[in-house]
Amino acid sequence: MLKVEVVTDDSKMKDAFSIRSTVFIEEQNVPEEEEIDQYEKDCTHFVVYDDSTPIGAGRIRYVDDYAKIERVCVLKEYRGTGAGKLLMENMEQEAIQQNVHKFVLHSQTHAEPFYTTIGYQTNSDIFMDAGIPHVAMEKVI
Repeated sequence: MLKVEVVTDDSKMKDAFSIRSTVFIEEQNVPEEEEIDQYEKDCTHFVVYDDSTPIGAGRIRYVDDYAKIERVCVLKEYRGTGAGKLLMENMEQEAIQQNVHKFVLHSQTHAEPFYTTIGYQTNSDIFMDAGIPHVAMEKVI
């Protein structure tokens, strides 16, 4: 059974970093120094679990009047299971509880259709980040 938890302790933080390392550093060859950044302590982190197995992660960084959705990832074998959508719904609900209703993210271009299906709109041309093509997207609830 899939569930999303807010990171509240070191154990869950290790789970989040493990997922991000697998997806971004190992699978996509993002340099570790780019993946783990200066904002880690300022963000609210989330982990998706399949029972007790960590399978996805993401974080919110609050900037001005919006929530920046960052580092969203799901392990390859769990993509297409609804884990990403569940993660995004939980992250958005957390931000709404903080009275934030505007969401901004930088999507890898291959994930753009996923974000479009959950209400995000592209508002930029393609740009490179960590050697991977991205677009800026946003959603207002």
